[in-house]
Amino acid sequence: MIIKKQEKGRSAVVFPKNRRLLEQLGENIKLACKRRGYTQVLISERTGLSRLTIRKIEKGDPSVSIGHYLAVLSVLGLAGDVAKVALDDELGHKLQDIKLMGRKPGASS
Repeated sequence: MIIKKQEKGRSAVVFPKNRRLLEQLGENIKLACKRRGYTQVLISERTGLSRLTIRKIEKGDPSVSIGHYLAVLSVLGLAGDVAKVALDDELGHKLQDIKLMGRKPGASS
């Protein structure tokens, strides 16, 4: 069995605006931990993630997988919040309505 190693230094492109969103997510996670009195050690033990990874999550590091973020949110009892992302897709609904009405996007009535 051959296991292909991941290329070193390869990561997703994260633009500054999205980087700030990740940093906000990390800060929110950090605050949720503090409110509950959960230490990085406790989160690490409950998730099986290293303390370094927990620190990266609290900083909103884009190199950490979404699965790891989800593991921490699960410990905090907040994993269900992920299902709310894109729940109310306003733009998608507008585009769908335009298509259903037989109009082209950007065309006036």
